[in-house]
Amino acid sequence: MNLVEEFLSYLRLELNYSPLTVDAYRRDLTQWAEFATGKAEEVTTSPLDLLSPFDVTTNDLRQWIGSLARGGCTPRTIRRKASALRAFFRYLMRNHGLKANPASALTLSRPSKELPVYIRPNETEELLSADNPAATDDFNELRDRLIVEMFYSTGMRCQELVDLLDINVDTRRGELKVHGKRNKERIIPFGARLGESIEAYRQLRDSASTTAVGINDSEAHFFVRKNGEPIYRKLAYNVVHTALSLGGVHATRLSPHVLRHSFATDMLNNGAPLSSVQQLLGHASLASTQVYTHITYREIKQNYQLAHPRALKKGGKHGH
Repeated sequence: MNLVEEFLSYLRLELNYSPLTVDAYRRDLTQWAEFATGKAEEVTTSPLDLLSPFDVTTNDLRQWIGSLARGGCTPRTIRRKASALRAFFRYLMRNHGLKANPASALTLSRPSKELPVYIRPNETEELLSADNPAATDDFNELRDRLIVEMFYSTGMRCQELVDLLDINVDTRRGELKVHGKRNKERIIPFGARLGESIEAYRQLRDSASTTAVGINDSEAHFFVRKNGEPIYRKLAYNVVHTALSLGGVHATRLSPHVLRHSFATDMLNNGAPLSSVQQLLGHASLASTQVYTHITYREIKQNYQLAHPRALKKGGKHGH
């Protein structure tokens, strides 16, 4: 096992990083290894096996960062890749006697702060109230509608929805339990409308032998395909993208994460405490949740400019 694979195993087994995070580290470090060794990954020899990380200098890393910038990588992406390097060399210092971290001296430009993309409440309401969830006996149609509704009603991440177990969805209590980043559990409450949609889906799902979930099956996934296998991230993404596109939603991105942003924004706009939204989203830090306060303030400012007489310019035009 090479040092990168050892590091990735440490992230997965010791620090309990999610498979998605570990895969991201793997991609970034493999890309760096290909540049450092001048060898693309092949079946016979991985560039990770050819690395000599103890001989790497800060200047070597700067050359790679420069090549990324010239290749069109965004500052945000470059910072993420540099973070992977810092973490890897920090691991070597702690466990293999590396004297200094060559990635710690990298200076990177700060990416511009982008506000999360979200959907306006009237658009989500129109999207989700189109039909009675029990009015169709088409399995995929009912399931896909529920996927969109659950993303917006709970604010869960895409992988959390894909991994959701049937046993962890309790319509009697109006709660579901998800496993978030680093396998942290949290409970998310939901309302009666989502509960009705869940029961309609379960009834149709369990009426067919190929998709039915056993009462005592503690490992059964909640969302499945027609063949009974669990759904996957790309399927969930495509379901949301198609629904938002057909629904005429006006947003620069049409993805599950946009529905998560919309959930958080609407919660705050309707008076939910920031700390409560933090817990519902599964954010480790309140700072991650505070970005939504910028959105809600912008909404308030726009409403002021549209409604207050003193915000109007002469001739009926609004101030800015």
